[in-house]
Amino acid sequence: MSLTGKKVLSFVSDDFEDLELWYPILRLREAGTIVHLIAEEAHHKYIGKYGVPAESDFTFSEVNPEEYDAVVVPGGWSPDKLRRFPEVLSIVRHFHENKKPIGQICHAGWVLISAGILDGVYVTSTPGIKDDMTNAGAIWHNKPVVVDGHIVSSRRPPDLPDYLKELIKVIESK
Repeated sequence: MSLTGKKVLSFVSDDFEDLELWYPILRLREAGTIVHLIAEEAHHKYIGKYGVPAESDFTFSEVNPEEYDAVVVPGGWSPDKLRRFPEVLSIVRHFHENKKPIGQICHAGWVLISAGILDGVYVTSTPGIKDDMTNAGAIWHNKPVVVDGHIVSSRRPPDLPDYLKELIKVIESK
């Protein structure tokens, strides 16, 4: 497995689910990927639900999604904040329109819902937002990971190993 030379964006804001942000970042970096954290403010320390910090590299508007191979949306409560930024939704739509990999776990589905990209897409998420996902037109499955083309979704932290295996495969294939 080698993702050397690939570049990935990950969104961050306060109250992210610590494992759902850091596990993918660490696994992707281990595979040779450059991962940049983007947020409302650059070089700002954001705090996860369980107190783990993450410092952003750039603001949403400072990055050019054309320069990246994939985007990862962590869960927690941060997706409810992230989906309120037009720049976040624009970035997610860019990846969708260009069939570039999009990873989402747990409550991250809220961002994809607000971006309007889930109609007819097979997904999973935390069961707590199943209704939100299906109301957005998604076809929801209660599985550790679901891959529908370039969209890779997962339910919760115990599913992270399955999620990253599939996300890495999808990034490698692009």
